[in-house]
Amino acid sequence: MQDEAIVGLFWKRDEQAIAESEAKYRGYLQKIAYNILADLEDAREVVNETLFRAWNSIPPQRPDILRTYLGKLARDLSVDRYRAAHRKKRVASEFTVSLDELGDILSENGGEILDSRLLGEAVDRYLKTLSHEARTAFVQRYWFSDSLREIAARQGCTESKIKSLLYRARQGLKAYLEKEGFYI
Repeated sequence: MQDEAIVGLFWKRDEQAIAESEAKYRGYLQKIAYNILADLEDAREVVNETLFRAWNSIPPQRPDILRTYLGKLARDLSVDRYRAAHRKKRVASEFTVSLDELGDILSENGGEILDSRLLGEAVDRYLKTLSHEARTAFVQRYWFSDSLREIAARQGCTESKIKSLLYRARQGLKAYLEKEGFYI
């Protein structure tokens, strides 16, 4: 079923919207959650909660790209669950590693990035300056929390090349953000 039709079902409050969304996007959502949480049961719960949140938010939201909308919900829920678990010191995952990699660039103040909207826009502008290969690796690593092995396999290169590519991208991002007035 096409995304527009699924969104239409949400708007009609037809419960088939949940079943269609789950059938089409369960694997995608579970991968996002698992990469962050490193726990299959938690990832499954996040998928269910994502679909519940979608049910409660559509309407009034009318997402243009359902996959992206659901992915963002799943990622946000996973990060919240990760933070709660991390406070208890019980979770280690690719998300932990990717956060550590970005730690020198994206400093936080009291747990909240000072102006996340402006920072997000600056990161988007920077990503547009990267090659397709670097941009793809960056998003796969720092948005989807994919492992270096997974990224290298998808791009048909070595993990060493991906590490180097990401290192240069992080250094470039740091310089770009400083130029844009984000002092880290």
